[in-house]
Amino acid sequence: MKLKHIGIALLFLLFSCNKKKEISSINTENWTKRAINISKKDSLKYGKSYLSIYSQVYSMSEHRKHNLTAMISLRNTSDIDSIYILKAEYYDTHGNSIRKYFDFPIFLAPMETTEIIIDEIDVSGGTGSNFIFEWKTPKNTPEPIFESVMTSTIGQQGLSFITQAKRIK
Repeated sequence: MKLKHIGIALLFLLFSCNKKKEISSINTENWTKRAINISKKDSLKYGKSYLSIYSQVYSMSEHRKHNLTAMISLRNTSDIDSIYILKAEYYDTHGNSIRKYFDFPIFLAPMETTEIIIDEIDVSGGTGSNFIFEWKTPKNTPEPIFESVMTSTIGQQGLSFITQAKRIK
């Protein structure tokens, strides 16, 4: 009886190890629910922002890296107007596009925040990954804020830090 339970446990471990791990934020369903047509909205102000992200950081030497989870926040700081994010594109250390989360206008209601999560197992960005966000806001509306919190916990140690976007256009 004991041997049977060990065999079942080994089979479970064998099959669960082969299961492909899902990367959480690639599902576009969340973005299509936020899609909006802004072609009839007059006098919107255009901007483009750059946000540095770290999928990995070096530890002790260039040969050892720690993987990080990144939570990217897209924030509307206006308490009156909706704003529009036109595109969110993720690039790796070498400047190659990894994925576009969306390439169509989405809205953020007043004071609303939405997130993109880069899972700890997703190291495709490397040590110097980044995002480009394109956006439009009504005149006299504050610009959106884009920031990231990167975290990792290994054993009893934790690592966390933030980055904030810089407007480039």
